[in-house]
Amino acid sequence: MALETPEDEIFRDSIATINEEGKRSWIFPKKPSGKFYKYRKLVSYVLLAILFVSPFIKINGNQFMLLNVLERRFNFFGFPFWPQDFHLVVIMMIIGVVFVIFFTVAFGRIFCGWICPQTIFMEMVFRRIEYWIEGDRGKQIRLAKQPWNAEKIRKKALKWFVFFIISFLIANVFLAYLIGSDKLLEYITEGPLENLSTFISLLIFTAVFYFIFAWFREQVCVIACPYGRLQGVLLDNKSIIVAYDHKRGEKEKGRAKFNKKEDRAATGKGDCIDCFQCVHVCPTGIDIRNGTQLECVNCTACIDACDSIMESVNLPKGLIRYASEDNIEKKAKFKFTPRLKGYSAVLIILLGVLTGMLFLRNDVEARVLRLPGQLYEHKDNNIISNVYTYKLVNKTTEDIPDVHFEVMSHNGTVKLVRNERFVVPKQGISEGTLFIEIDASALTGDKDKVKIGVYSGDELIETTKTAFLGPRSYK
Repeated sequence: MALETPEDEIFRDSIATINEEGKRSWIFPKKPSGKFYKYRKLVSYVLLAILFVSPFIKINGNQFMLLNVLERRFNFFGFPFWPQDFHLVVIMMIIGVVFVIFFTVAFGRIFCGWICPQTIFMEMVFRRIEYWIEGDRGKQIRLAKQPWNAEKIRKKALKWFVFFIISFLIANVFLAYLIGSDKLLEYITEGPLENLSTFISLLIFTAVFYFIFAWFREQVCVIACPYGRLQGVLLDNKSIIVAYDHKRGEKEKGRAKFNKKEDRAATGKGDCIDCFQCVHVCPTGIDIRNGTQLECVNCTACIDACDSIMESVNLPKGLIRYASEDNIEKKAKFKFTPRLKGYSAVLIILLGVLTGMLFLRNDVEARVLRLPGQLYEHKDNNIISNVYTYKLVNKTTEDIPDVHFEVMSHNGTVKLVRNERFVVPKQGISEGTLFIEIDASALTGDKDKVKIGVYSGDELIETTKTAFLGPRSYK
């Protein structure tokens, strides 16, 4: 026999964006205002500026941020990374994951409310446009209920048109990250008909962004994003989250409507006056008074709304605030727990490894490999010759001139099939075939390790090793 869910726990059986019939329950959050909202706007607009400007900033000729998956070219903070540097990208991704986990354990889902692009675009761009065109919560609800008259058609059409334009702009910036800002500007100059496939891709990206911000909206955070589920594993009683102080809000007799004629402290009623402002302002439609929920993105809108109400009824602020469960239950202060120390140690080690690898990373990547299926050749004057292919990757933004090879570990020479000296183009690759010739007397066995130096003029720019085959009798 199934157990019945307690009345005060029914909210956990469903999410705020779905009604009792299983249909979409549209959220009309009230326009937030207050101290935290001002801070969030400042942080959001700085991050938006960085997002829109980054593809167009160049450092030493390199795009500040580039994620060109098709051509396997990546730039992070102006530093180019090639497929040969993929291990560095993996370490950076691991560091990012550990960093997010660390902050989640310490401060809950703060990333979602303050830094996540989905929240920033939704709450600080699209939602604010909605307030500007359709009005605040009450006006939006009335507009949704009224028939499709001239006013509703005009407002909805204007909103959808502005949403589409912004989605198209975001898609262009997103494309600049993928193919490079120079190529994007070139495509724009040439026109869409000259680059039809790219233009179609751009429209697809626009449609995806429009769908997310015009219709799917908070469902991304509630349904699609796995981070909300992840925080349930990472949070503990010591994590700082947006929390309702139920001790103070409920007291002995629970929450009750405000009556200015009574002495609330003497009645035993809680400080929560049951105004539902924290619910009306929530972008995911939850009641923060029910405790921690996966839908909560820690946006602090409920804190600002509650503080405003508390101030108006002459009660102390902070009924909803950043606090841990231990702080509410036991008045315990935040402590740097062993768990946080462990994550910090892992983060420091990973950062140390990444820093060391970045310092050891060369601007030129060289690889010399024996040609498959080819044996050595015995030449005149006791010379043994092996044939190889070489590949040089230039990660810099300048051509590398007068490049040639020299044998550093043995008495030998390097002969290229074509020119003896060549140029490796900027951010390009040079490939070819070469012969390494070594005096048989210098060999120690039938398979020696040979060190090859790559020079630009007289400057050694890289070294690499390869296997050299010789006669077994010369061991």
